[in-house]
Amino acid sequence: MADEDNPSRYVKLTKDQTPVQIDSTDLNQPIQVPQLDVHKCDACGQTLPENFEPPAVEPWTSGLFACTEDKESCRTGLFCPCVLFGRNYEAVRDDYASSTVPCVLHAIFVEGGLAVAATAAALNGVIDPMASYYLCEGLLFSWWLCGAYTSIVRLMLHNKYHLENDPCDPCMVHCCFHWCAMCQEHREMKARLSDNFVMPMTLVNAPPVQQMNPARDTN
Repeated sequence: MADEDNPSRYVKLTKDQTPVQIDSTDLNQPIQVPQLDVHKCDACGQTLPENFEPPAVEPWTSGLFACTEDKESCRTGLFCPCVLFGRNYEAVRDDYASSTVPCVLHAIFVEGGLAVAATAAALNGVIDPMASYYLCEGLLFSWWLCGAYTSIVRLMLHNKYHLENDPCDPCMVHCCFHWCAMCQEHREMKARLSDNFVMPMTLVNAPPVQQMNPARDTN
């Protein structure tokens, strides 16, 4: 009687039932699980909340050729570019990296390459023309490598402050306008750090201490 009142929820299979055709391609297929479909940061891979919106691309605070806005960095970049590059590298890093290694590398490859190019131009006609050709070709390739290395600071600024590629790719900017790019990066970090330094602070006073006295028996 109980079986008639509560029919079984299972379907009984019989031999006369038509077999179900299952394709092999239907097996072991990935299943879309909404709970596991999370947003991750492209740079660091951290999980982001569902309502996260990427920050807008911000413009640079100064132009590429506005070197005279900061005369100190302009003079340093003109006469000691290796020192300015080392300062920029040290300022943009968050792990207190030293500026000595980037400064020395810049002095060896950039200033050293320019010195070799100037020497080859002064000795034009004295050394073998084929040797001059290979020397110039090697210097051009070295300059491209230096542009790729020095653009690391500009890429770090892009990721840190979400700056736009102005006027073009960071490597191309350093290959064509290396000194102007270093001065612009130095001005950008000075402006960003100064804005962060003067952030207003709110002082909150703690409430007075309250004491609870036990109730006295009035009887």
